[in-house]
Amino acid sequence: MASRIQAIRGMHDVLPPESGLWQYLEDRVRGVLQSYGYAQIRMPIVEITELFKRSIGEVTDIVEKEMYTFEDRNGDSLTLRPEGTASCVRAGIEHGFLHNQSVRLWYQGPMFRHERPQKGRYRQFHQIGVETFGMRGPDIDLEVILLTRGIWQALGLEGLTLQLNTLGTPDERAAYREHLVAYLQDHAQSLDEDSRRRLEGNPLRVLDSKNSEMQQVIADAPSLMQFLGEESRRHFATVCSGLDDCGVAYVVNPRLVRGLDYYTLTVFEWVTDQLGAQGTVCAGGRYDGLVEQLGGRPTPAVGFALGVERVVTLLRDSAVEQELDPLHAYLVVAGDAAVRPALLLAERLRDRVPGLRLLTHCGGGGLKSQFKKADRSGAICALVVGEDELASGRIGVKALRRESAQQNLSEDELVAFLQRQIVTRGEGVG
Repeated sequence: MASRIQAIRGMHDVLPPESGLWQYLEDRVRGVLQSYGYAQIRMPIVEITELFKRSIGEVTDIVEKEMYTFEDRNGDSLTLRPEGTASCVRAGIEHGFLHNQSVRLWYQGPMFRHERPQKGRYRQFHQIGVETFGMRGPDIDLEVILLTRGIWQALGLEGLTLQLNTLGTPDERAAYREHLVAYLQDHAQSLDEDSRRRLEGNPLRVLDSKNSEMQQVIADAPSLMQFLGEESRRHFATVCSGLDDCGVAYVVNPRLVRGLDYYTLTVFEWVTDQLGAQGTVCAGGRYDGLVEQLGGRPTPAVGFALGVERVVTLLRDSAVEQELDPLHAYLVVAGDAAVRPALLLAERLRDRVPGLRLLTHCGGGGLKSQFKKADRSGAICALVVGEDELASGRIGVKALRRESAQQNLSEDELVAFLQRQIVTRGEGVG
């Protein structure tokens, strides 16, 4: 017997009913993004490897250890995208829609990183991302953060904490880097292997270490805030005061540095204690130098990415599953003579009742087995079409979620009945 072929470790199928949570999330996030005037962009999953080396930074875990990189038949080095920002910037430069324009974009789709799979961290994972270009002031930083707050409200999620920091300008960060490296070198014996490796290439990432034995060294490290100029301080203060005015609670976390090299000024994360070690649900910030770094003209930019799997986990653990739109009706077919009329009836009902979710039984079987399947489907009611119904010109309607007598309705009466069920979510059945 041939061995079973299974999904690649860290890459998962999304099966019903969980796919309903994904659709719930995607629909509501899309609604928030549209309400803010953001337009969707769709980028390729595969890009030239050099794009991510130049944008993310070669001395990062993503580029050094986690990218899925391969040579194609032409000998070109290609990579499955590990994140979406670099691809979006590449598209903007290639198609010329960034320079001297204010652009607000969003995207969704799979990303790929070869890391150790664990809860909330997968090798194929999905993100919904937002990227804005051409706006230099702190008002767009504030809008992007408020947009994320709007997403949590639309999803009915609570208990998320906003962490906020500023990384200053590249020049300010360079001056800080010198002092930080000197400090860390003095404490090199307290650093783990990863941190010693990052010391020369990307020392700010040392501050993001989760190694419990290094936390005191990190806590005593010099603060980037001490090296910020007046303009950077004012930019950050404006973002903070705007959040205060809008009633958004936040925590300033001076050790928040983000894992990608291209960030400047404002950075933020939404975190939760409900996901164990993988507590970051959404993260982003400003990256004013990335467009120029990838060959475009200097362009200010702000964005974020939301981890779909992590948000789905929060939704699964909340009461939101009770709010998912149910199947309205399951059409039971009694006898061979009713099969074709039942299918035609189902088509007419879908045409006449916008938003109707109607499942028609196929494959034969007795009434008892069909009603069991109707009940398991989660439908609010069963519609019955058989010889008696065909003869009378009426359709049987039986509530599945409460005790009530079967009704027999004409097609027009059934249309009105189903329209009411869509409005009341089935509360009026029976």
